Formats: sequence, structure tokens, C-alpha cells
Amino acid sequence: MGKLFIVIGVVFIIIGLLWGIFGRLPGDISFKKGNVSFHFPIMTSIVVSIILSVILFIIGKFR
Repeated sequence: MGKLFIVIGVVFIIIGLLWGIFGRLPGDISFKKGNVSFHFPIMTSIVVSIILSVILFIIGKFR
């Protein structure tokens, strides 16, 4: 169980580093009106989902 938490922590660190590189991708929805702004990262969520799926698939193969 402890190894799982370490792997999840490392994955979150990698995602955090990649988030700064990707930033806002084309396909993300952003609205700004007056003092209110709304950002919904659809494309970024899809990219992160694909990356996590591949990582977890690879980890599952070695188990």
C-alpha cells in the first residue's frame, strides 16, 4: 500500500510539472466577463487522462 502512495505522489508531481509546460491548450474553454472568469480545461483533461491511462497500463503489465 505504501508503494502505491509513492507512485501516486510521483505521478502527481509529474502532472504538476507538465501542467506548467502545457498551460492552456487549444480546445480549453475560457470565459471572462467583468470581474468573473471561468476556465474549463477540456483538452488538458483529455491529455492528462490519456497519459495516466498509459502509465497505469504499463504499471499493470509489470504487476
